[in-house]
Amino acid sequence: MSAAASRHRSSARARRGITLIELVVALGIVVVLFAAVVYGVGALTGARAKEASAELAGTIRALYDSAALSGKTCRLVFELPGKGAEDDEVKYHAECAKGGVTAGANREDEQRSADKKKDKRRSDEDDTRFRSLSGSDTGPSLQELMAREKNRVEEAAKFSTFSNEDVVERTLPSGVAVEVWTSKLKTAAKSGVAYLYFFPQGFTERAQIYVKQGKNVWTITVSPLTGKTVIHAEALELPRS
Repeated sequence: MSAAASRHRSSARARRGITLIELVVALGIVVVLFAAVVYGVGALTGARAKEASAELAGTIRALYDSAALSGKTCRLVFELPGKGAEDDEVKYHAECAKGGVTAGANREDEQRSADKKKDKRRSDEDDTRFRSLSGSDTGPSLQELMAREKNRVEEAAKFSTFSNEDVVERTLPSGVAVEVWTSKLKTAAKSGVAYLYFFPQGFTERAQIYVKQGKNVWTITVSPLTGKTVIHAEALELPRS
């Protein structure tokens, strides 16, 4: 084989190799551009928020059914980071109590009441411990019996994490924000922790949940008597009463 023929074949192979590399690079660029276009269109249309709204509405309905069937009070817990938070992802999960308990009419009062009960329980425990160490009596006092019953009731009212195939903990996609309003709140909660309660008698709280992405907003309305959810492709005003 001549040197000229050998050089010709080497050159042809080189040209084919360069062509394949260029093709791979070109395809990579196309994929990146396509992904950027899809992401941009999704942000403009609020596709992620729309999908999150559908998932959240399904979770609400499933938790309503779970509370009614189990005879337990349950609640959906929203972790809302708020503006400027380092972790801007919205998370939510479900919790259920050991039995049927009620929720306070005012969430701020409910939290203050919980703190007072905690302090009182600690004081009762200290008093009981002192009586035991000092040997001042041989049996439980009326105060101790009342404290035990109170602790039993509070234990039954404690909430623990709940999940099943229809109710799972979720983290919403980055860029999707949530605001939660219930009949127990004066204004929609935009940061911190917000609760939506479900009761074993077969009702829940009247609620409106706003799921946002950019300028796109979906409002989930929750019927208190049936647990039915409706998704509206707009930001509804808060009920006046």
